[in-house]
Amino acid sequence: MNEDKIIQKLLEQDDKLASIVTKEEFQQTRNEILSGQDTMITILKRLDEERIFANKWIKDIETKVARQEEEIRKIKLQLNLV
Repeated sequence: MNEDKIIQKLLEQDDKLASIVTKEEFQQTRNEILSGQDTMITILKRLDEERIFANKWIKDIETKVARQEEEIRKIKLQLNLV
């Protein structure tokens, strides 16, 4: 009876050990995750740089539009269209 329990426990332990990953498998998975994170960081940096340049471009356009609106207002005043 005791031997049966011991054998069953040993079989359970064998099953548990079979599901444990090896150090090499762990390192491979870790390297894949880190590589993916490096790719994401690269993409995020590029997107951040694009965002900065897009904001500058939008501010430049807004400045030009404001200047042109002022010129249109002055022209309308001169033509008495206001």
